Amino acid sequence: MSKPGQKVFIVDDDASFLRSIERLLRSSGHATECFGSASEFLARRTPGAKGCVLADLRMPGMDGMALQAKLAQSADPLPVVFLTGHGDIPTGVEAMRRGAEDFLVKTAPKELLLAAIERALARDARENTARTRRRQLQSHFEKLTPREHQVLSQVMLGRRNKQIATDMGIDERSVKRHRTNLMRKLEVTSVAELVQLAIEAGMPAAE
Repeated sequence: MSKPGQKVFIVDDDASFLRSIERLLRSSGHATECFGSASEFLARRTPGAKGCVLADLRMPGMDGMALQAKLAQSADPLPVVFLTGHGDIPTGVEAMRRGAEDFLVKTAPKELLLAAIERALARDARENTARTRRRQLQSHFEKLTPREHQVLSQVMLGRRNKQIATDMGIDERSVKRHRTNLMRKLEVTSVAELVQLAIEAGMPAAE
């Protein structure tokens, strides 16, 4: 069953199949929204929408694999479950390699489809929580000055104050001051905690 705010976005150019799948999913407790093409879905998709996409593989215009690629490039990607009448092993393998939650043919038992949808929705909830956490952390790192960011990137490589001072061309006392300030801003008390926070936020280390 969909959690509050989640939807199953069904994308298929077969109108009768859309209605059939929508009835099945709604009867199973899922909120749904239907689209006759991948381009229609992308045009009407609300930023930050939660849930998963149930997509056909072969559709006029943008096909299912191209839709999957577009979603992967977005700020808020959604898990994709393929449900197709034209499945083959190489295509299925490629779809899964690219991150699809499942690849099913339209004749698959409804239990398999519903299980795949449940997994995709659970995955969406996990990934959305992780993205929210990362964005919150990144907002904290935005408080740092350029110099503090430079020191942070060096600390992430395990370098000591003296090494950092040499690399940056500043004195060691300045490095200590920058480290103290950035740790205060980020509300951490140890280097280990600082590095872990930076990794979670996706902050790059110096090269």
